[in-house]
Amino acid sequence: MPILSGDGPYNAQARKWLEDHFKAPLVVLTPSCTAALEMSMLLMEVKPGDEVIVPSFTFSSTATAVVLVGATPVFVDCDPQTLNIDPEKIKHAITPKTKGIIVMHYAGISCNMMRINQITQAQNLFVVEDAAQCIGALYNNHQIGTQSAAAAFSFHQTKNISCGEGGCLVVNDPQLLERAQIIRDKGTNRQQFFQGQVDKYTWMDVGSSYLMSDLQADYLLGQLKKLNIITKKRRSVWQAYHDGVQELEEQKLLQRMHVPDGAYINGHIYYFLMPTPALAETAIRKLQEKGIKATGHYVPLHNSPAGKKYGRVSGEIKHASDCASRLVRLPINPEMTNEEVSLIIQTTKDLIIILS
Repeated sequence: MPILSGDGPYNAQARKWLEDHFKAPLVVLTPSCTAALEMSMLLMEVKPGDEVIVPSFTFSSTATAVVLVGATPVFVDCDPQTLNIDPEKIKHAITPKTKGIIVMHYAGISCNMMRINQITQAQNLFVVEDAAQCIGALYNNHQIGTQSAAAAFSFHQTKNISCGEGGCLVVNDPQLLERAQIIRDKGTNRQQFFQGQVDKYTWMDVGSSYLMSDLQADYLLGQLKKLNIITKKRRSVWQAYHDGVQELEEQKLLQRMHVPDGAYINGHIYYFLMPTPALAETAIRKLQEKGIKATGHYVPLHNSPAGKKYGRVSGEIKHASDCASRLVRLPINPEMTNEEVSLIIQTTKDLIIILS
């Protein structure tokens, strides 16, 4: 009878593929990136009364992982060039209650991990990477997700590599490996039992069922083996968009994505910023009316009902709110034809010129 639950042969193969890809000592396949983030907070022993610094411009899962263990997410502003967390804002948000930082790499472009690690190491704080959008992306020739204690990735249907729902936690710190295995298996030493190290497995610690089924892992493995092909196609669409709207930026009709030196993008998202929120809202509506699935993105968490209830703000947050209100995303998927991409570019250019 085939194994359909977690820890089957496809789970092992996908996990090994990812460990080789990230050159990491352990990768745990999870039901979602959200589950991986939640697991990371247990792994980092975040407890009630602790604070964890997070970006305001991110998806809710970055903060809910903190809230679920009884800690307080502390929201800080973003860098207006990359929309990633501003390292200097992290520095000023640290208090005696701060346990660590969760950074989120927006659009597959890395945060300034060198500066972030300088700040956190000086204060003995952990760093977890929310790398949900980053499979296949590099920064300074390093895979994103390898410059911290642990990193969470998403394999949701909307991501570059997908198994419908799914994710993984990349564990980079060797000191966390044994406990990570226990937490993923309902707090038991089940993995040691499977390896013959104990004669029966026992409840050892906190944990939950952070396993991906082997059915999902089978589908995921096929996707992972096509990572380079998928990334190349998405990058091609991304570059066409970027080149296509360059003249609009030169005319100051919009602001294109900023890609820092050393960044190798994976083509997950293409966005631009309009001069005003009203123009962004109109551009999205008009593009949708023409059958183009343009969208905005996050409502900054510090402005959300749950953010106000469960978190607190450090300093002034102006860039996250401003950039979020002016952001327009264009659709990307690896199946798009050159004709479809060209039509979207031309339609976008014509519309923005009319709006100006």
